[in-house]
Amino acid sequence: MTTKRHRGLTEQAADAAIDQACRALRLPTIRAQFPDISEAAGRDQMSYRGFLAELLMAECDDRARRRSERRIKAAAFPREKSLRGFDFDENPSVDPAVIHTLATCDWVKKGLPLCLIGDSGTGKSHLLIALGTEAAMAGFRVKYTLATKLVNELVEAADDLVLTKTIARYGRVDLLCIDELGYMELDRRGAELLFQVLTEREEKASVAIASNESGLPRVWLTPHL
Repeated sequence: MTTKRHRGLTEQAADAAIDQACRALRLPTIRAQFPDISEAAGRDQMSYRGFLAELLMAECDDRARRRSERRIKAAAFPREKSLRGFDFDENPSVDPAVIHTLATCDWVKKGLPLCLIGDSGTGKSHLLIALGTEAAMAGFRVKYTLATKLVNELVEAADDLVLTKTIARYGRVDLLCIDELGYMELDRRGAELLFQVLTEREEKASVAIASNESGLPRVWLTPHL
């Protein structure tokens, strides 16, 4: 099979053909950046291969960025938090080396659990969201929820006879972030339903929990990082 070459196109016709092809092939970044990259290629006397590589890398980089943005949006974080914005000086009990090791997301890849425990104002929620964001940017599926919200959803699902489906939905994410566990006492039914979610994920996918120590049953502290 041979590819038909379109010879003798004017600059205007070539630009129109490129625009049309990018639309058909769904290459929005190449379509948007082609004029600037083309001008830079001519100015820098870039080879054809180099020019093509620049175009394709721009498209790949932008697609990766959009995928990260979609995963972060799907995680449903309540606010934007980053590790860069965490004040380690204000929280001397938090070891920066440990947090930056966690930011590599190797523990998520291995399906390990994480417990962030401390009093109010110690940055637990900040770190939970920031580490969850790092995981989403690394390509993992992440879901954030408050413990009370999750328990209420599970109770409603059990009443509506769709508990198995709901637990399976939470089981499909690579990292489940549960915030404010222990801030409100759970009744026996709520605790049992939450335990089902944790059991479903045990040794299969990661759970990250932020809690005040006094309200957290010891069984949920182990194993932890």
